[in-house]
Amino acid sequence: MVAGTKQIIFDVAVIGAGLGGLNAAIAAAKHGCKVLLTEEYDRIGGQLTSQAVPPDEHMYIESTGCTASYRAYRNAVREHYRTHPHIIPRLQTQSEFCPGGSSVSRLAHPPALAQRLLNERLQPYIDSGAVQLRLCCKPTAARRENGHIQSVTLSDGDTVRAKLFIDATETGDLLALSGAGYVTGAESRAQTGEKLAPDDACPADMQPVTWVAACDWQEGEAPVIERPAAYDYFARYRMPYDDYNVLGMRGPDSRTGKSKLFGFFNGETCGNEKLFGLFAYRRIVCASHFQNNAEPRDVTLVNWPQNDYFMGNIIQTGNDAHHREMARQLTLSLVYWLQTEGGYKGLGLRTDVLGTPDGLAAAPYIRESRRMRALTTITADDVTSGRTYAHSVGVGHYHIDLHITTVSHTFLFCPTKPFEIPFGALVSADTDNLMAGCKNIGTTHLTNGCYRTHPVEWNVGEAAGLAAAFCLRHDIAPQALEKDEKRFSEFARLLRDEGVPTHWEKQIIS
Repeated sequence: MVAGTKQIIFDVAVIGAGLGGLNAAIAAAKHGCKVLLTEEYDRIGGQLTSQAVPPDEHMYIESTGCTASYRAYRNAVREHYRTHPHIIPRLQTQSEFCPGGSSVSRLAHPPALAQRLLNERLQPYIDSGAVQLRLCCKPTAARRENGHIQSVTLSDGDTVRAKLFIDATETGDLLALSGAGYVTGAESRAQTGEKLAPDDACPADMQPVTWVAACDWQEGEAPVIERPAAYDYFARYRMPYDDYNVLGMRGPDSRTGKSKLFGFFNGETCGNEKLFGLFAYRRIVCASHFQNNAEPRDVTLVNWPQNDYFMGNIIQTGNDAHHREMARQLTLSLVYWLQTEGGYKGLGLRTDVLGTPDGLAAAPYIRESRRMRALTTITADDVTSGRTYAHSVGVGHYHIDLHITTVSHTFLFCPTKPFEIPFGALVSADTDNLMAGCKNIGTTHLTNGCYRTHPVEWNVGEAAGLAAAFCLRHDIAPQALEKDEKRFSEFARLLRDEGVPTHWEKQIIS
């Protein structure tokens, strides 16, 4: 880590090194920019690493619908397993398989593997000097004058000046610090025109964070964790939308607006009803994929409906630290309940999987960020109708998936059509040298629920980095690029040359 100077100067400053920020930095550096990349935590990778969430992907992902670099990452994950000395013969030649045997992800794998592969992707740019990476470093202040960010102060004491800034923080921190326009929480139907939006806006009504834990299963009894400090609080907590306890095997059912019973293992039933098993839901190690007892036990990541922390937000509350700790306490309380009152005595908390001493992720999984007031705002009606954009910079697909929110305690599942990523959603409407590089693009509360997934965030960051390099090469601001048809046609060719699809194949969207 380099520090100590009072002022540092770069072409592009990418604040946040999650999947969006990492790929923004690489894309800009690849095209000749000197890039600063900062990250609040001790590792790059965001959702895949510090937050410990396996890839959430769309149904077409095995053949299309992502950037070439994301495809290369997916291939590298599987190649790691194909060449593993103890992998079962069936997987050595199989083209498509889920390493962890997860029921929700097609590519569930340990965060440590993700971190290694992402570090390998970034390292050549660090070695060449094109990217300077600062870990455990976050923005603390910013100076913006006349719609232009002049500088950003970092927690290590340095001040960075850059021609272009990309906010790729998990919660849109640079938006807030710089005074750029942004939105939080739920907009009203009148504000967005969305049929699914509520009657009244509520800026504090956000999707919950989830603090993920790594657990395994062993026959017999695993060591029981220490009783969490807030266990009694959560043991008494009744759900606000249906009368059941937050600690248990029930969770939200978006089909009914009430709750449903989940199973622990696949195949469990209640009466004639087959229950959805949670242990395999985000499993990242499947012991049966290995020979010679190389992986003796299955490992899962506990990111379940039961540990969605909807009791408060971790930004802009005046009590953010309390809610962060309570999110941790909820997860620990759920693990403790499962081991004791739940009767799942073989469940153990793993402290060697997530690179932390307590078995919990280094950071909370953040579904909803501050969202930039951008040149283009993507609405629910856009993604349910399959709207296309002349100035698209990528593609994605996921349903609108809103987990139980923090004020109205509502949740929603709504199918969408394969969608595009409009460039205007990455461009600030009021700050001429600022772009969004992750889930903080110009979505609404509703469409954030489908643009927050791994391949989309990766694509957003890569497009932002390429746009930054293109704008600097041609001495044009991102706002001007969005309005310049000739220049944007040139930029679109760059995107395609870099393997960034800008539209879906006709056979998929038809």
